[in-house]
Amino acid sequence: MNLPLVFIDGDQGTTGLQIHERLRGRTDLKLLTLPEAERKDLRRRAEALNACDIAILCLPDAAAREAVDVIVNPAVRIIDASSAHRTHSDWTYGFPEMMPDQPQHIARARRVTNPGCYPTGAIGLLRPLLLAGLIPDQYPISIHAVSGYSGGGRAAVEAHEGPDAAKAPPYQIYGLGLAHKHVPEIQRHAGLAQRPIFVPAYGAFRQGIVLTIPLALRQLAPGADAQALHASLARHYAGAPRVQVMPPQASNAITHLDPCALNGTNDMRLSVFANQEHGHVVLSAVFDNLGKGASGAAVQNLDLMLGRQ
Repeated sequence: MNLPLVFIDGDQGTTGLQIHERLRGRTDLKLLTLPEAERKDLRRRAEALNACDIAILCLPDAAAREAVDVIVNPAVRIIDASSAHRTHSDWTYGFPEMMPDQPQHIARARRVTNPGCYPTGAIGLLRPLLLAGLIPDQYPISIHAVSGYSGGGRAAVEAHEGPDAAKAPPYQIYGLGLAHKHVPEIQRHAGLAQRPIFVPAYGAFRQGIVLTIPLALRQLAPGADAQALHASLARHYAGAPRVQVMPPQASNAITHLDPCALNGTNDMRLSVFANQEHGHVVLSAVFDNLGKGASGAAVQNLDLMLGRQ
């Protein structure tokens, strides 16, 4: 029996290394790797890309598009971990829990685009509530998220772990031009009629994310209170073992959110916090930006494409 051959193009980057680690020791597939001297050789990469069964692209956007262009073997299937194709209509969005039939779409797809880390949390919270009619699609959505510095790639990791780590800021808000590349992805796949405001930040911890979305109950659909919001999320994810919706009593007991709580897993935890007196709600998502937000999601999609789930 021939084992499926998987090639990770860009396996020395943050996401690629973690995918490689997650696949290490698997006996149901074979990893194709290139010697260090050949990893940037386009000819050798093209040969590997066309020789494998599934290629996982862990590359900058431009390099990912270049890699797709050199694949001429129609049998090769692709998982792109970059943001190059996340709003492209010809690519299947690789968020299995987004809709009940999404795992089947991913399993059959030739081209799968892995979700971004921040969009995983934002879409995971918003899409079910918009589909249920609880949040109007015209609602002025505002999203705030804090990620571990590994979300900034090698340069950020070096800044926090290298010889000048003492100079690294403990917390930094970025994307102040309000044009973060994840915004179109969030708007499209959440089903928003207008562009959300997205304010991302990095903290002085390696990995993990807390993402929050504040809501004013008076601007939601009639009858849309915290209980209805929670019930809708719980129904949507009832059959999704990788997404936990915190029970109201558990959320009520929480006084803080730890962005690192699910590090090393492919899980995401959603919560609804409310102040009934003031009519305010905060939706939250906690997950590993390198797990459910990157490498874990890629391996989950790989397993679906291999018929392993």
